[in-house]
Amino acid sequence: MNPQLLIEGLTWFVVFVFSTTLHEAGHAFAALKLGDPTAYEGGQVSLNPLPHIRREPVGMLLVPLVSFAVSHWMMGWASAPYDPFWAHRHPKRAALMAAAGPAANLLLVVIAGLLIRIGVWSGVFYAPDTANFTAVTAAVDGSWAQGAVIPLSVLFSLNLLLFAFNLLPLPPLDGSAILPGFMSDDTARRFHDLIRQPIFSMIGLLAAWRVFPAISDPLQTLALNLLYPGAGYH
Repeated sequence: MNPQLLIEGLTWFVVFVFSTTLHEAGHAFAALKLGDPTAYEGGQVSLNPLPHIRREPVGMLLVPLVSFAVSHWMMGWASAPYDPFWAHRHPKRAALMAAAGPAANLLLVVIAGLLIRIGVWSGVFYAPDTANFTAVTAAVDGSWAQGAVIPLSVLFSLNLLLFAFNLLPLPPLDGSAILPGFMSDDTARRFHDLIRQPIFSMIGLLAAWRVFPAISDPLQTLALNLLYPGAGYH
């Protein structure tokens, strides 16, 4: 196997596991603080990936590794348990719990962006002529920072996409569970009961798969231009 591809695959996997763990831990922590200890009792209020992997071994191990081997692109999923009766009684709290996962991904985008900007200010990073998913930044030749380019790039790009994808208002994505936070309690309960139907989850995932490519490229371009003001990426 190409050594560079092996390094990229390992980096992808580590960042993917860390990012999905933080995402689900965000859900679990918010639920605990808002009155639902279900995920806490399952060990999900933790940055230790093992409880999350034990819950979703296929989505966090098998599918990511196979998808990268086939397409050089990593896909997968994770989940945190919650009490549906609690969510039904407290739809506003459930909406906040849903928002906590994407918020965790956005936090990682900001952290990666700040580290890249610090590198730019210190003269070890610069805006690449052509940026992509694994090359959000570039490092001065011979500098120690060359080893940080791929990890920071994947951390920035992957979490940007996880943040945006999960905010799509389609079941079973977090965006659909955030919507009840803007509804009356009665309407929110009816909506929550509706989107929990398996058929809507299937339709929602198919729709998200079709819609997201039209969103992801402009979003990445916007993020790069915010990261490097005046760079003019398009």
